[in-house]
Amino acid sequence: MSDSPRTSRTGEVAPGMRAPLSAVDLLAFVCELIAFASLAIWGFAAWPFPWNIVAGIGAPLVAIVVWALFVSPRAVLAVHPFIRALAELLVYAAATIAWWSLGLAWVGLAFGVIAVTVGVIAGRRRIA
Repeated sequence: MSDSPRTSRTGEVAPGMRAPLSAVDLLAFVCELIAFASLAIWGFAAWPFPWNIVAGIGAPLVAIVVWALFVSPRAVLAVHPFIRALAELLVYAAATIAWWSLGLAWVGLAFGVIAVTVGVIAGRRRIA
């Protein structure tokens, strides 16, 4: 016998517990990490010396703060799901534009399509 709590309904999660992570949740997390890394690469590569350190650290830091405030599973601000999706889209768009400004438009386009698709699928799972 196990001591794990049982729920009365199949889709219900016990208080204090959260639903298990799925492959879509992990893909969404990987897309966020790639977006942060893309912004760091852009900051260090696209700016001249004194500003590349500021942009290379500052751009991903701003994206991480936006993610922590609105998008993370334990977000600081509880907002409507559409605002959450808009914040997530803002981070993905920033990473896509960063790749475009580096002259790698196809990389930016591929990342944007994959990240937005994964974000839409993950968002629909959260709402349902």
